[in-house]
Amino acid sequence: MAISGATRSTSGWRTPGVIIVCGCLMAILTFGPRSTFGFFLQPMTQEFGWGRDVFALAVAIQNLLWGAAQPFAGAVADRFGTIRSLCVGAVLYAAGLVLMSYSTTPGMLQLSAGVLIGFGLAGASFTIVLAAFGKLLPDSWRSFAFGAGTAAGSFGQFLFSPLAVVLLGAVGWHVTLVIFAVLVLFCIPLAFAVATPPQETSALAAALRPQSFREALGEAFGHRSYLLLTLGFFTCGFHVAFITTHLPPYLVDKGLDAKWGGWVIAFIGLFNIIGSITAGILGTRLPKRYLLSTIYFLRAVAIAVFMLVPVTPVSALGFGAAMGILWLSTVPLTSALVALMFGVRYMATLFGFVFFSHQLGAGIGVWLGGLLYERTGSYDVVWWLGAALGIFAALVNLPIRERPVERLAAVPA
Repeated sequence: MAISGATRSTSGWRTPGVIIVCGCLMAILTFGPRSTFGFFLQPMTQEFGWGRDVFALAVAIQNLLWGAAQPFAGAVADRFGTIRSLCVGAVLYAAGLVLMSYSTTPGMLQLSAGVLIGFGLAGASFTIVLAAFGKLLPDSWRSFAFGAGTAAGSFGQFLFSPLAVVLLGAVGWHVTLVIFAVLVLFCIPLAFAVATPPQETSALAAALRPQSFREALGEAFGHRSYLLLTLGFFTCGFHVAFITTHLPPYLVDKGLDAKWGGWVIAFIGLFNIIGSITAGILGTRLPKRYLLSTIYFLRAVAIAVFMLVPVTPVSALGFGAAMGILWLSTVPLTSALVALMFGVRYMATLFGFVFFSHQLGAGIGVWLGGLLYERTGSYDVVWWLGAALGIFAALVNLPIRERPVERLAAVPA
């Protein structure tokens, strides 16, 4: 059977349901805290007299290192199993949050919020969990699991955004970060449910001529559709990082109470639960490249409309709902395309390189937002750049060819 490898991996207590639930809980606990960093921008910069560019640079470093380390974390997960990557990542992430609570200089902030959390996210984030889903679950569960895992990260954003606002008001930003660090450590016991054996291979991979790590990279980077997919994912990162970091202070600048930033980020997370699961389901029925192009184009439209109408609580929540539907719905489609084109043996590594492009966009988006705000006193240029990048990504995804590479296509189902 084509799924015997997955079935063998999910025997005993680790049923598909248990694997998905534990993986989704990990996505909530890792994605939730880092999605709230925009709420720490103003209290930290005001307490220490920093410009917004200082905080933005630390978050940019985090995103860039997360992306740069992701292929290596994926390679470790592919070679030695996911448990090492997930546990080490959780410890680094928690340590970064604790050190961030004691950061009093830009250098300390860059080390904690930037370096430690960046490397921690690479090891423990939902990208490793999604790769584990691809290896552990039968084909019939994969698309749903990719969507559910992505949606869980969004639920973490929905859950942690108002939680951050409440905790910041009740105990301050220092203690809030320590509380988040403790919650992140719960990922360690959950990691055992999504652990993959060293050098995990599916029955399909076993039927093929063994492929080396170097051959897998050469095959992927010589594949036009993989490069287009990677290039388009840059835009997703640009949007996500810029909005989560700079939208809360942007709304305050426009005269809204700080609580509305929390609710808008929460709305994005809530509606992305719908968007991610829907994308995962539609991805089994419709061409994934067309779905990706549509998502990116609609993002551009949503940003343009938001910039052209007056900023009110209603328009801000409407923008949050619209962007939420489109937020991380790109992830299940993108990861599914990687699995479709190259199989799952090196999925954590290959998706890691795609994700590096995402994080490169994230780093540029969050850094550029802080830099241009300090230079011009406005975020308008970055908002319109985000709209232009949405159109660019929509066009880039259209020529992608959705079919396995010849190495896989030559093997009977």
